Amino acid sequence: MATRRTVRDFSSEPVDYALIEQAIRTAATAPSGANQQPWHFVVVADPAIKRQIREAAEAEEKENYEHRFPAEWLAALAPFGTDENKPFLETAPYLIVVFAINHALTPEGEKVKHYYVQESVGIATGFLLAALHLAGLATLTHTPSPMGFLTKILHRPANERPFLLIPVGYPAPDAQVPDLTKKPLSEILTHL
Repeated sequence: MATRRTVRDFSSEPVDYALIEQAIRTAATAPSGANQQPWHFVVVADPAIKRQIREAAEAEEKENYEHRFPAEWLAALAPFGTDENKPFLETAPYLIVVFAINHALTPEGEKVKHYYVQESVGIATGFLLAALHLAGLATLTHTPSPMGFLTKILHRPANERPFLLIPVGYPAPDAQVPDLTKKPLSEILTHL
């Protein structure tokens, strides 16, 4: 897992859909509050839908970079060279959109509260990223904000909220990844 890196430059090389399906099957084994499994995964391969997602994401990101992001956040992002342009949303063979289901609906339309939704979906997403990495695929955890456009474009119900947008594929041969270091164990672990 130490070799996993975020990739923004994807190859157009096709990816076997069975790898994506197996990674999602793995994600679905994650623990969740009261075993309610409050997640839904939408896999997008259709170029026209990926184009719609890119256009909507770039519009939100343009607003973010120009007006919403505080100076400190822009300074933190500067070393990565990111901006509102998100070509990876079209070049990656697949986009996986993770939705959090805030509540279920009975057949009669009554709400059934879900518990620990954020934590549960976060754990499932971690499983998903690990499974994709172990399958030899590269990913990017993308959170254009706000993400409501994903609900609309992907025709998801009102009780689902976009949690994360994950482009998936093989890295481009010339993909640039930051040379990052992680905190040493001594800084993140306390053993009592």
